[in-house]
Amino acid sequence: MKPKNPISTIRIFDTTLRDGEQSPGASLTVEDKIEIAKQLSLLGVDSIEAGFPSSSEGEKKVIKDIVKLGLKPEICGLSRCSRSDVDAALECDVDCVHVFIPTSTVQMKYAVNMTPEQVLTAAVDSVEYVKKHGLVCEFSPMDATRSELPFLKHVCKAAQDAGMDRLNVPDTVGIMIPRTMNKLIENLRTIVTVPISIHCHDDFGMAVANSLAAVEAGATQVHCTINGLGERAGNASLEEVVMALHMLYKCKTGVNTRLLYSTSRMVATLSGMSVQANKAIVGENAFAHESGIHTRGITEKPLTFEPIKPEFVGRTRKLVAGKLAGTRGIKAELEQIGVHPSEEQLKEIVQRVKALGDKGKMVTDADLLALTSSVMGQVLGEEKIVQLSDLAVITGVKVIPTASVRLILDGKEYVAAETGVGPVDAVLKSIQKLTSSLANVRLNEYRLEAITGGSNAVAEVVIKVEDEKGNIVSARAAREDIVMASVEAMINGINKYLIMNRKQANKK
Repeated sequence: MKPKNPISTIRIFDTTLRDGEQSPGASLTVEDKIEIAKQLSLLGVDSIEAGFPSSSEGEKKVIKDIVKLGLKPEICGLSRCSRSDVDAALECDVDCVHVFIPTSTVQMKYAVNMTPEQVLTAAVDSVEYVKKHGLVCEFSPMDATRSELPFLKHVCKAAQDAGMDRLNVPDTVGIMIPRTMNKLIENLRTIVTVPISIHCHDDFGMAVANSLAAVEAGATQVHCTINGLGERAGNASLEEVVMALHMLYKCKTGVNTRLLYSTSRMVATLSGMSVQANKAIVGENAFAHESGIHTRGITEKPLTFEPIKPEFVGRTRKLVAGKLAGTRGIKAELEQIGVHPSEEQLKEIVQRVKALGDKGKMVTDADLLALTSSVMGQVLGEEKIVQLSDLAVITGVKVIPTASVRLILDGKEYVAAETGVGPVDAVLKSIQKLTSSLANVRLNEYRLEAITGGSNAVAEVVIKVEDEKGNIVSARAAREDIVMASVEAMINGINKYLIMNRKQANKK
């Protein structure tokens, strides 16, 4: 059932570069922030909060650089309610100044050591000062959701009288629930006529739900971050808010949803903050299906277990072989690479996949291919396109890690050498250099899946390679030598990709 009384069009205010960068462990260079700002403009957000100008000269410079890009979204700078802070934002030539000051008793006393009267005066003065310079002013009573309601309403009304263009309501420590958020926004709408915005934190996992509750109550703008980055548990996730607005509320935003996944990946890579596999919309498992009943439904009609078409958010569907996998799912995955086992062969393949899964093993595409080859009595690997002939790696304390690789590609021998940050990086770069003419793929993910104990520990390497269309192929190898395990996994993955492509081409 469609939620009640939604506003038809919602503004998306992205604060990845400001609040998102405050995530513990996140790190963005000047170049990173500029690249993300460009991507956010392509994505179609309405406002980009580029940073906090008064925090440092470096921050001020990057905000100026972003402004000079001439991007489509409004560029906003954050400012405390002080003229020096506002001046720092004005120097950056931003379109909007977002001024904030605490209004809860605990924060007024312990965060800024100000009386309610001083807070009120500072808020009014700052809003008037921004408007005097002709800029858009968004005002935030920080910790609004823990503020005494009469005082909060008094400050908001005074800020409106001073000329604020938008009122942003921050749930600074994420303590609201949807019902109380809805009530608060309805209450504030009785005393302000300017557009209301919402800024929710995820301390109790309800940032998105609370943001949507605010929209139900009449808020017309939502503060979000890519991947939900932000202080402590983070902010409302942009991709989740946007898809809920589009799909559940039937609201419009300016966001091109097909760029959500690529934007998420960019931010995760540049910030160093990885996305959990089961995260909605952009997690690796968001459109992956293993359970038998699920894969059966998906192969018959995707709507059975997918509320969103993966293409809408720049994703592709993935059927996963595992102990919960069903016959139809495994058959569909094999048919994607042009393999058509008989019913008896398929039954045996499914049993072997489940046996491997019961041992706690992740069943990769390469595992499925190997099992299938064995059962069908034909070695799909015999048409290996890439084979390792020789490998040499040099590394040391004062030596730049270097790898020399000799591969046989379609029966011809080739040699390449590369350097890297470590021996594994060097050898994988060498392989990609040699195989680039055959497979336009990049290393999507590399990890040590399992390591046994002892000095002769067995390292299990799992890799994923991805082509320009977003198709992902996974492979695994296990050896006592991590470098050799990495090499085998990479070559297995490239071979799997090439075999799949050639079989599909032959079918045409």
